[in-house]
Amino acid sequence: MQTAEQLRVLIIDDHPFVLQGCARILEEAETARVLQAGGLADGYRQYRAHHPHVIIVDLSIKTATLGGLSFVRRLRLHDKRTPILVLSMHTDPMIIRRALEAGATGYLLKDARSEEFLKAFNCVRQGKPYLSHEMASEIAFSETRHNANPLKSLTVRELQTLALIAEGKSYGVIADELNISYKTVANTTSQIKTKLGARSLPELMRMAIQHLPGPSGRRGKD
Repeated sequence: MQTAEQLRVLIIDDHPFVLQGCARILEEAETARVLQAGGLADGYRQYRAHHPHVIIVDLSIKTATLGGLSFVRRLRLHDKRTPILVLSMHTDPMIIRRALEAGATGYLLKDARSEEFLKAFNCVRQGKPYLSHEMASEIAFSETRHNANPLKSLTVRELQTLALIAEGKSYGVIADELNISYKTVANTTSQIKTKLGARSLPELMRMAIQHLPGPSGRRGKD
């Protein structure tokens, strides 16, 4: 992993407040050397000139011919590896799904706290996908309502719990992350097993990994 001096991050956003705010968070955390671009054309030039290790881009940024989503898609045509963290105000599961399908490594809401911004950044810089559990659950809930998916009978809370189970997290960790009691996690897991006909926790994990979409679960092979 690169040191802060070696790690280069390119932030592309046409809102100066957002641009400077993200840069300040990273610089104060001594995480990376930050490059800033106020538009997609300038962002692409800086990408070609500096070869950043991570790109952070506003999904809503637009020019006459290109938008943030198209920028991500075009970048992925010849760069499959550089992590891309998308910033957006959109919570629509369809938009989130399109950003991930275009090649975004992570998706973060612009009103996220600085702690979550750093968490998302550190996750994608390692090449790991990032979505908040709430967004991951919304995507899963949206898909299961419209597809022949065994998870379609689960509630949003059950989907949140199942997504964390799929990550191999313990009941105690799940309780902390969802701000609920250990007993509630155990009871919710028992309800999920009953609904899905899973006889054991490993079997439940296999079902979650198979059927949950997006970063919290992987459908099929990576």
